[in-house]
Amino acid sequence: MLELRIDGVAAGHPVLGLIDVKVRAGERICLLGPSGVGKTTLLNAIAGLDPRLAPMVRLQPGLRVGYLFQEHRLLPWYTVRQNLKLVGATAGDIDQLLADVGLSDAGDRLPDQLSLGMARRAALARSLAIRPDLLLLDEPFASLDSDRAAELRELIVRLLDGRPQMALICVTHDPHDADQLANRLWYLGGQPATLRWDRPLMAGDSTSQISEQLRSLQV
Repeated sequence: MLELRIDGVAAGHPVLGLIDVKVRAGERICLLGPSGVGKTTLLNAIAGLDPRLAPMVRLQPGLRVGYLFQEHRLLPWYTVRQNLKLVGATAGDIDQLLADVGLSDAGDRLPDQLSLGMARRAALARSLAIRPDLLLLDEPFASLDSDRAAELRELIVRLLDGRPQMALICVTHDPHDADQLANRLWYLGGQPATLRWDRPLMAGDSTSQISEQLRSLQV
């Protein structure tokens, strides 16, 4: 599905170093690491938004990539429904997408009429409108209170369960998110940044064990 063979040093990139990794259909990856290490930079490279690194990212032909940015990036002068139409969703698709993210009654609102949590869900609906094979999430729970974050996390799990072949890479600062979202964990660290940890998550892995192992990578 996706193959990364990034050599940031050779590309003159200031943030990322050597990263050689593959992502397969159905994998759910949580990407952790210290603030500023390059997690968003890596997502942008995968999405083809960094011209220096794009040639080092190999996507399966025809692979569709959905991206939920940290900011919702909804066009403020269009309603939620109109924002979804802009990315090619049909009227029927829009109704289903709004229902999927719990916004059936908010389709005709403007973005500034939504709470942060609702705007995040609307942006998630937009990223799903293209029927992605790979979904990129950049800190989707940031700035949400614990209840709203839990609701969004459960929503994402339901959406993934309904699309078992869709792969996920989710940037997060909280290893607890891996409990619900991930079957694989990446840890990005160092200067330039490399994947210092890449391992599957097993049913018996506890958050405390994962957190302890991640702490050992930070020393």
